Amino acid sequence: MTLSLPRTAALGVLAALTLSACGAAPETSSTTADGKSAATATSAADFGGLAKLVAAAKKEGTLNAIALPRDWANYGALIDGFEKKYGIKIEVENPDGASQDEINAVTSRKGQDRAPDVLDLGSSFALSAAEQGLLAPYKVAAFADIPTEQKDAKGLWYNDYGGYISIGCDAKRVKTCPTTFADLLKPRYKGQVALNGNPTKSGSAFGGVWAASLASGGSFDDIQPGLDFFAKLKKNGNYTPVESTPATVEKGETPISIDWDYLNAGYADEFKSKGVDWKVAVPSDGQFSQYYSQAINKDAPHPATARLWQEYLYSAEGQNLWLKGYARPALMTAMEKAGTLDKTAAAKLPEVSGTPEFPTEDQQNKAKTVLGQGWAKAVSG
Repeated sequence: MTLSLPRTAALGVLAALTLSACGAAPETSSTTADGKSAATATSAADFGGLAKLVAAAKKEGTLNAIALPRDWANYGALIDGFEKKYGIKIEVENPDGASQDEINAVTSRKGQDRAPDVLDLGSSFALSAAEQGLLAPYKVAAFADIPTEQKDAKGLWYNDYGGYISIGCDAKRVKTCPTTFADLLKPRYKGQVALNGNPTKSGSAFGGVWAASLASGGSFDDIQPGLDFFAKLKKNGNYTPVESTPATVEKGETPISIDWDYLNAGYADEFKSKGVDWKVAVPSDGQFSQYYSQAINKDAPHPATARLWQEYLYSAEGQNLWLKGYARPALMTAMEKAGTLDKTAAAKLPEVSGTPEFPTEDQQNKAKTVLGQGWAKAVSG
């Protein structure tokens, strides 16, 4: 059975958040001639239509983003596409940051013009941000086509793209690449197994621990076997605390990386020209998928641009760019029916089997609590 986690429970990639000097918030927000404010618009129609939203966004001229690596699920192409289409500059701070870093930036920079306009959050962090009152309700034009279980009813957040936890392996450095979590415990992989971040802050690492739990007799109600798995992996010397990135993979520092399939598949393409033979396998004993969510900062300094960015991401153009980055877009089913899906890109997705299942909000919060209390102890020493 394939178990899957929606973007209602993801985390992100660990990185330190550097706070720079404070800046004052813009004195005025985008407002139409009839007094409609982009900061309170709950849809493009609510603002007077997409054309007016585009005009207001162009007047603002900038989008503040954070934690968007160009090589993550084709974000580079999405950023370039938006800038070219609208002539609006996207400023990306701390591209390798984590979901928690994004939330920290929102809370610490409230009222500043340097605050993030938009957020790409792991699911549990999206829930947390919504509970803290940090997000603005906004429904993109395609909102009705996003599956009900993958969005907040008020439009505070909604899933965008996702994938399956996979095992990436440098076939030139590792004689026999592992294809299951059980394989990872074998003595031959001493010091070689890495995660993409800290699971208390990183969605991909969180997914890796939960997948390990499913492979070890756990469930959505019980992530503890995943902690036990990594404690065992640490004890036998196979786990390395070096967090995997494209740089560590290329240097051979993390020859085996537990990460999203769209990232590992992207690495396989990227590294071919650099002499790295990167193999990707979705483990049969711990199939786990997850979506990431989009959201708008309630106090976004560029409210019109923030909303236009969401419209772009959920357009056929934006969704197909995720697909070209090996990620599964939230609107994939609707686009298949509409005939707007890039079939060539869809055919290149890593193969998986089974029917996805989704954990409840309570299960996600419980798992996050257990990880927060036990991760450091599991991999210490």
